[in-house]
Amino acid sequence: MTQHGPTTIDQARYIFTTGKLIHDHILKIQSRYLASCEAGPISDLSVAQLHVLRIVRGCGEVSMRELAELMGVSPPSASVMVDRLVEKGALQREHSTEDRRKVVVRISPDAVKKAETIEGSILQLFVDLVEKIGAENAQKWCDVLASVKVVLNPNCNLGARDGDGRFKAH
Repeated sequence: MTQHGPTTIDQARYIFTTGKLIHDHILKIQSRYLASCEAGPISDLSVAQLHVLRIVRGCGEVSMRELAELMGVSPPSASVMVDRLVEKGALQREHSTEDRRKVVVRISPDAVKKAETIEGSILQLFVDLVEKIGAENAQKWCDVLASVKVVLNPNCNLGARDGDGRFKAH
């Protein structure tokens, strides 16, 4: 029996290596930005610390337990990372407004501005990619990523859909 087309492992390897290429490109953008920063709440952060900022920013506020889970580390490890980021002025640790016994972490207002700048640079990378691959391929990519999102995070908001269930830009 002759096999036609790529095998599952070939497809998985291709997805993995292409994802890594995109990931590495994002890390380069972050590193370049961090190297160019003037003194401030995120001027001397590592890429790992910047990742923590993005998680916290995406959540708005997050408990230490939730943050550790999102980071995939133990609560003590997350606490050490948060302590360093609080010392640098990038994060704020406060009591929850809903439960005064619960401590939550938020990104500092100064760090929000810097994070938005970095995210803008990363978004521009994807704008350039979308323009280079064309509208039809970009639509296919969005459709595939919507399926991936459902598998990886079934509770997430997938964004706007048209009548056929395809992603549509707003």
